[in-house]
Amino acid sequence: MAKKPASENAGIPEDIAAMSFEAALEELEDIVRELEMGEGNLDASISGYTRGVHLKQHCESKLKEAEARIEKIVVGSDGTAAGAEPFDEE
Repeated sequence: MAKKPASENAGIPEDIAAMSFEAALEELEDIVRELEMGEGNLDASISGYTRGVHLKQHCESKLKEAEARIEKIVVGSDGTAAGAEPFDEE
């Protein structure tokens, strides 16, 4: 697996960086629900918000990777997918 540029991983905790898109999105949704309820203390809310920011960045990065893969699909002259080129992860 190729390494992402340092700017993409800057400040994202390792446990989040190892998550799948779906797991990160699910946790982000949980954090948003908890923050919207407003029942936690201030420190917990700030901590949750910070983690949510990292989860959002991770999800956006995963979506960009998927978009790059989709753009690699080769389209034939008749407009149908003719195959796919290998995805260059670098």
